[in-house]
Amino acid sequence: MSPNVPKVETELRAESAKKIESAKVSKVIVPVSAAAGEHIIIHGGRPLEGTVTISGAKNAVLKMMAAALLTSDICVLRNVPNLTDVHIMAEMLRYLGAKVEIEGSEVTIDARELTEFEAPYELVSQMRATFNVLGPLLARAGQAKVSLPGGCAIGERRIDLHERGLKMLGAEINIEHGYVLASANRLIGSRIYLDKPSNGATENIMLAAVLAEGQTIIENAAQDPEIINLADFVNAIGGKVAGAGTYQIVIDGVSQADLHGATVDTIPDRLEAGTFMMAVMATQGEITLEGVNPHHLYAVIGKMADIGAEVSMYAPSTMKIKMRERARATDVTTLPYPAFPTDLQAPIMAVLAAASGTSIVTENIYENRFMQVGELRRMGAEIALTGNSTAVVKGVDRLTGAEVKSSDLRAAASLVIAGLAAQGVTEVTGLQHLDRGYENLEAKFLGLGADIYRR
Repeated sequence: MSPNVPKVETELRAESAKKIESAKVSKVIVPVSAAAGEHIIIHGGRPLEGTVTISGAKNAVLKMMAAALLTSDICVLRNVPNLTDVHIMAEMLRYLGAKVEIEGSEVTIDARELTEFEAPYELVSQMRATFNVLGPLLARAGQAKVSLPGGCAIGERRIDLHERGLKMLGAEINIEHGYVLASANRLIGSRIYLDKPSNGATENIMLAAVLAEGQTIIENAAQDPEIINLADFVNAIGGKVAGAGTYQIVIDGVSQADLHGATVDTIPDRLEAGTFMMAVMATQGEITLEGVNPHHLYAVIGKMADIGAEVSMYAPSTMKIKMRERARATDVTTLPYPAFPTDLQAPIMAVLAAASGTSIVTENIYENRFMQVGELRRMGAEIALTGNSTAVVKGVDRLTGAEVKSSDLRAAASLVIAGLAAQGVTEVTGLQHLDRGYENLEAKFLGLGADIYRR
């Protein structure tokens, strides 16, 4: 470490190091949110070396928390990450009358006495995943009033597939004054085709169908691993779901009395794993990921090979990534799982920005998902956009540090990765986005040898 580093910076790095040690002993989850003035400071140019443990998947745990509303027994979720979004969902469930306790990496939910059937705008507007209480509330109580999520920085996320699917189950759906009003004397199983494999619609329809009479079949369902985790949760509490992870999901309805409590593990976060994979490629290092499921990352692993990384798998949950040369250009196209995920489009662009050659990145999921481009340009990247769907990335010899501001969760990760690889100092603001999806990210990078801290 340079002798010119101010004492306050040394103390901040020491504080980050303590986070790593405390995480090994006790993962007590406390509310986390970044103040508006907080920055992550990165002195770039250090190869990442070492081992990092991947946290539980945010996109799985949030939907399982919503699904716990189906049963009047106690549910326990394990391997839960310490994220702002987890606490927002907990507040939503508490508002509805459930008791939620967060201790260590476990969340205990007791939804025996629901007192509200309205999800207010104040909570839904903070995080779109809270909209997924619609299906469970409708199924259990026969009624639900859930705020429309509102705008999203990365693009429009329509609810028409949710609405049509629930109507086909027999629900009456009205949209009034910014709220979805749903009611049903009883839900009846149906065959439902989704125009596109929407995660949210698949989840809401599946959860409503758990207590519907008869059989429901969802065609063109989302196939993501998080959908499988949700189905496993439903089956653990007494539901009957088959085919999750495939094009067709079949739900045989049960009665509410058939449901009970359960303890379920959250799967590893493939997007956090992918973020570390991109970071090691950007910095030309060698890291080992523990607690990861390589089967969820085959599309990403394929792109890593194209770029020049060596990937080795050990046992079922350990993967080593080695990158000892400058990244090579490659083309990337985002599509629904199992294709390359839209959530890793921004992180891989940070790698391609300093690759040898020109890459073309095509975004097919969200129309505003190139919001990191302007900030990467501040770091010296040469990126040209064609409309909202195509970016031409001409690799430069090296990115340079700059002050940058994140606009959304994955854009924030992209800027951190760019800062780790860049020459000089990078300051990243907008950390409230980062804290929604990454648990102790700067502490984990510090443990891999990065010169990074938060102030």
